[in-house]
Amino acid sequence: MTETESNTYDVVVIGAGPVGENIADRTRAAGLTTAVVESELLGGECSYWACMPSKALLRPVIAQADARRLPGLAEAARGPLDTPAVLARRDEYTSHWQDDGQADWLAGTGADLYRGHGRLAGPRTVTVTGPDGTLTTLTARHAVAVATGTRAQLPDLPGLADVRPWTSREATSAKAAPGRLIVVGGGVVATEMATAWQALGSRVTLLVRGKGLLNRMEPFAGELVAEALTEAGADIRTGTSVESVRRENGTVVAVTSAGDRIEADEILFATGRAPRTDDLGLESVGLEPGSWLDTDDSLRVTGTDWLYAVGDVNHRALLTHQGKYQARIAGAAIAARAAGDTLLEEPWGAHAATADHHAVPQVVFTDPEAAAVGLSLAEAEQAGHRVRAVDVEFSSVAGAGLYGDGYRGRARMVVDLEDEILRGVTFVGPGVGELIHSATIAITGRVPVGRLWHAVPSYPTLSEVWLRLLEAYRDN
Repeated sequence: MTETESNTYDVVVIGAGPVGENIADRTRAAGLTTAVVESELLGGECSYWACMPSKALLRPVIAQADARRLPGLAEAARGPLDTPAVLARRDEYTSHWQDDGQADWLAGTGADLYRGHGRLAGPRTVTVTGPDGTLTTLTARHAVAVATGTRAQLPDLPGLADVRPWTSREATSAKAAPGRLIVVGGGVVATEMATAWQALGSRVTLLVRGKGLLNRMEPFAGELVAEALTEAGADIRTGTSVESVRRENGTVVAVTSAGDRIEADEILFATGRAPRTDDLGLESVGLEPGSWLDTDDSLRVTGTDWLYAVGDVNHRALLTHQGKYQARIAGAAIAARAAGDTLLEEPWGAHAATADHHAVPQVVFTDPEAAAVGLSLAEAEQAGHRVRAVDVEFSSVAGAGLYGDGYRGRARMVVDLEDEILRGVTFVGPGVGELIHSATIAITGRVPVGRLWHAVPSYPTLSEVWLRLLEAYRDN
């Protein structure tokens, strides 16, 4: 192993996914010299194995489902999807797993890229082992930002490695639809991939340890998604865990806690995420390898004045858009501290990631879509708020009928009865993902319910559901 000369920068960023890229963009815009270290593809999990490929797989599925509800299109949309064409379009969205475009973008910011495995080697010091084994030492004058994200977490089942299970990476990059697919889990990855592969030709069996799907949302969200998946042909088994799994002559055999033997061509475990910090050198700065990194609202790691943890690795909100938001906050905080600015703790300011606590939006791109922001009813009650839930069916909204026959969906707003503001909003139904930002603004801005009456929704659109919600709140 050959060691190159040491290089010094104002900021060193470990990880060049969307989070790391945004940190570098902000620190460079502030005039700070910045190095970025990446061991895989620039653009990270989101670009190649998560957000982009999964949504590319799902969009034709959703478009076909919408078409099947519309007279005049329903018959034309009855046939199966062209799976090879869908997969080819998915490949285009991942740039065929090449990161040339991302590298050009990063170079345009003026940041320096180091390809290789980055590890902390003491305060403000990062060593990079390049693909050829050369070792480079980077020193940061002001900050090191960790943006290494997460990896799929697999259960501790004997022989699991021999089965070669799918994780989210294999599920979004597969070159063909398996004839039979077992999906283990009931969260976002499980429901989205079950939706996609069932429509692309797989017979999906969904094994859910809990009582239902999407258990971090309002209960009706998981119920409506489960109904649609079942109607599409998926076999959903709740209260069921996998006790053992093996391959027999190429076939996956899973035995469940109910004693059922299920055979499939592939098995996907969508059973959670773990931080990619096990080989990060955390021990060199007094932190525990493999742990989540706790931070303050400026994304600075607790107990340090130079180390930042941004995105999934801090476990605040495991969502790409929240990670990019945190990156903007962290970049601003690093730049302000580098300039000697001490006015960092202003509430709702540019240096505090308050949205992580108050208004985290999420969309699940199933059919129907499920979108939520803020607290569910149960979460609001557990937090001690005096609240009331208001529910309406989308069948009461004229715009929903334009989506076609049999539109099924529901909306809920959770109202704080003392402050007369919204604590949470959930929408379920075709097309509702585009509604959630209005709810995010209402919660973030603490808009009084009385003022929402004067935010007039256009007719006939799905956003008229706001009027129906307000009417239901007033009348009951």
